[in-house]
Amino acid sequence: MDWNKIYHSRIVSAEEAVSVIKSRQRVFLTGNCSTPQVLLEALVNRAPELENVEIAQALTVGDATYVSPEMEGHLRVNTMFISANIREAVQEGRADFTPVFLSEFPLLFKNGILPVDVALVHLSPPDEHGFCSFGVEVGLTKTAAESSKIIIAEINEQMPRTLGDSFIHVSQLDYIVPVNYPLVEMRMTPKGEEEIVERIAQYIADLIPDGATMQMGIGAVPDAVLRYLTDKKDLGVHTELFSDGVMALVERGVLTGARKTLHRGKIIAGFILGTQELYDWVDNNPMIELHPTEYVNDPFIIAQNERMVAINSAIEVDLTGQVCADSIGPKLYSGVGGQLDFIYGASRSKGGVPIIALPSQVVTRSGKRFSRITAMLKQGAGVVTTRNHVHYVVTEYGVANLYGKSIRQRAQELIAIAHPDFHDELTSQAKQLKYI
Repeated sequence: MDWNKIYHSRIVSAEEAVSVIKSRQRVFLTGNCSTPQVLLEALVNRAPELENVEIAQALTVGDATYVSPEMEGHLRVNTMFISANIREAVQEGRADFTPVFLSEFPLLFKNGILPVDVALVHLSPPDEHGFCSFGVEVGLTKTAAESSKIIIAEINEQMPRTLGDSFIHVSQLDYIVPVNYPLVEMRMTPKGEEEIVERIAQYIADLIPDGATMQMGIGAVPDAVLRYLTDKKDLGVHTELFSDGVMALVERGVLTGARKTLHRGKIIAGFILGTQELYDWVDNNPMIELHPTEYVNDPFIIAQNERMVAINSAIEVDLTGQVCADSIGPKLYSGVGGQLDFIYGASRSKGGVPIIALPSQVVTRSGKRFSRITAMLKQGAGVVTTRNHVHYVVTEYGVANLYGKSIRQRAQELIAIAHPDFHDELTSQAKQLKYI
């Protein structure tokens, strides 16, 4: 088979490629920093000709004109994780949200629960054998794309070639659109809470033992933790995503993976969010392996890593230990993501350390302050990590170890790490609820 002939015979313009999309079809859209910008723009331009095309996706980064009010009746997003660029559309009812564990996201497509007509993907150029890499987004895309009836691929000269279970042969691509533009960058930097983030990160770093395997959820805190691990030895990574912080630890010889009990010596992930420096670093790097999320995020795979540390964030935590991370009251905000996959996997790991981290308070634009350690979750709030799964909760005021603790003990521990200005109020509420 001459893959070069196949490749060149399937090259079309973006406009020609999206012309195969029909009304009332379901289109899978690869996301994160891998969103195919040229194909998406072409689809938006064609949208007035279409009716009720569903775009199935998870998190996307960058502009999202495809969910603008003008797209109503033409394109409608069905997202399994609410990213900032489509949050308003979901909250206004112009886009749909389907709750699902990240570990099960690809299985919705593979098992035909959400059959895919067309997949829009973003790949690296083919190697000498005709295999393209899914680059910085393998976990959520590979299985979904391979489950689609039609695959339309942007082949980007600037997409890094990542290794692992990350390849697709050009013969499986129905339409190819060559492009050459830099990937979107996403920096994990805090906005206005730098000091708080640093204090939380220091507390978390103290919980991480030598030889630990780490998962870092999305956000500033997990990336900040990495800066406080320079005195640790033989750390490893098994995570749904990682960002720039891992590079410095590898270069310092701290992150070696030498004591991992699964995929020894390898950094295992589903996707990458970061800067161009990170994209250059992962290109053809044999230390990095990207795999589908149904494998990476499987709690029973995660648990095979001894000393598994899971670091995830929350919107609020109540005094019994219930963790809300996907909504503000009934207002949908993000999604379950991989939080419970890794919290549960780490809890089943030998020597595992499951951590929920959050600032102690939130300050609104009007200057009002609210405790994020609360007597009860807001009415309508979603429980992402149950009180039965939670172990460690960390704020800038310390660490609460809730595992094996009574409700009375949990309330006392959580009040102790709440912002001091709310101690009296929380204590009074806990007494009214007969927690203490």
